[in-house]
Amino acid sequence: MAKPAKKKVAPGDVATNRTAGHRYELLDRLECGMVLLGTEVKALRDGSAQLKDSYARVENGELWLHNAHIPPYGPAARDNHEPERPRKLLANRREIQRLVEKQHEKGLTIVPTRLYFKGPHAKCEIALARGKDRFDKRQALKEKDSQREMQRAVRDAERY
Repeated sequence: MAKPAKKKVAPGDVATNRTAGHRYELLDRLECGMVLLGTEVKALRDGSAQLKDSYARVENGELWLHNAHIPPYGPAARDNHEPERPRKLLANRREIQRLVEKQHEKGLTIVPTRLYFKGPHAKCEIALARGKDRFDKRQALKEKDSQREMQRAVRDAERY
């Protein structure tokens, strides 16, 4: 039996960080461009990237993406890129300053939620996030299960 395809949030997504929604309470989202090498773009077009343990940080007034895994592109054997190198995110200076202020003010972190292509350009959606407590995670799972049960009951009632 074949493996099921990876779940993606939107049709144009290359990678999504589904654990971010479980670990963090996502407050504010921002779309950023990315500075990539040619082999990284080709590897992204193949649809193979991981954002699981990645994070974004502001360094010297610039926004950087760390620990995002973009695997080497197969046909470019010799001139490949490092899979987990830091990548610069392109955002407006005022947006970066606003992120820095909120981050220091409330003790928040910046987490990438998805990678996708918008036209010919690779984009990264980042979110300002607050870490969830263990209780909050359990509460979210209970709510998700109750929603699923209600949908199942409605579907069964419509069936008969």
